[in-house]
Amino acid sequence: MRLEEATTIAEKVKETLSPYCEKLEIAGSVRRRKPTVNDIDIVVIEKPRVMLVLSSLIASMGRITLNGDKIKRLWYGDKQSGIAIDLYLATPATWATLLLIRTGSKENNIRLASLAKRQGWHLKANGDGLFNDEGERIAGETEESIYKALGIPYQEPQERR
Repeated sequence: MRLEEATTIAEKVKETLSPYCEKLEIAGSVRRRKPTVNDIDIVVIEKPRVMLVLSSLIASMGRITLNGDKIKRLWYGDKQSGIAIDLYLATPATWATLLLIRTGSKENNIRLASLAKRQGWHLKANGDGLFNDEGERIAGETEESIYKALGIPYQEPQERR
């Protein structure tokens, strides 16, 4: 799907879900501004006590194909021209790392994880953050904090190839 079309769908979903979310950010290849988009990734922190309303809204947007505690996947549109939307459910503690990981790219995530591993650290893909060899969280409050801890300049999403 072309970026423009995927962005329109992502913005429509954002508009629908935003009133029920503390935070909501479009991630993935839409955030990176890739010309072609295979799916839409969105990271959310839901407002307290709205899970049933939010789940109902998500179900009304398309066919739910995965309905877990940390991810909800739906198919938006028809079989030929539709697109998969992955909604990642974050907490304030996992927000920035999950946004970083779900924005990608895959190659960028591998690079960051490899840099962490070389130092005996671990970048947790579930959003928990960057941990040192003693198991202490050393970064993850912001995307920038992870880059800084790894000793590399921050990259804007469009630069993450």
